[in-house]
Amino acid sequence: MTLDTAPGPDRSFLFVLGSSRSDGNTEILARAAAAQLPAEIPQRWVDLNRLPLPDFQDGRHEGADWPADETEELLRQATLEATDIVIASPLYWYTLSAQTKRYLDYWSGWLNVPGSDFKQRMAGRTLWGVTAMADDDHAVADGLTTTLNHSAAYLRMRFGGVLTGTGSRPGRVRADEGAMRRAKTFFAAEPPLARFPYEEGAGVAV
Repeated sequence: MTLDTAPGPDRSFLFVLGSSRSDGNTEILARAAAAQLPAEIPQRWVDLNRLPLPDFQDGRHEGADWPADETEELLRQATLEATDIVIASPLYWYTLSAQTKRYLDYWSGWLNVPGSDFKQRMAGRTLWGVTAMADDDHAVADGLTTTLNHSAAYLRMRFGGVLTGTGSRPGRVRADEGAMRRAKTFFAAEPPLARFPYEEGAGVAV
């Protein structure tokens, strides 16, 4: 079954995998959701664990060369080419994995490249999250959700929320019937513009 209310053909999805292992529970859940998208919508999958991306170094005030290497430029182009970016990170210590956080740290660098229009180009696009965790109470992932929502709000992106599932052992998330059911319609909704808590109900212009 594919989504009858899926986005139009002008959309493209970038799935950013931030797990330390391949074919983990988070990736399984993300692929279950992605399988519902119409075939004509492009999907690109990037596994951060397989990319030689060094820790981000803030060179704004040091005249550092940019981009630092081909991997960084590949990620930047992939990010800007997608209308929808899906962060698929397991819940590590109640937040994003180190690989995923490193990727988002690079957004800071792309914002500050001389002449960069990264922030303007990201506005209006959609950020989504997918995460698997050992806990049955998915409220423990609120910190991860907050990180992604606030990142989207800063860039004036839309935020589609986070698809959560329980899976402590390999493949265990398939047994989380609620998560697998939510995966079938996760990308069907029209995501709202992300907002910071102080903007809620304040009628802030965007």
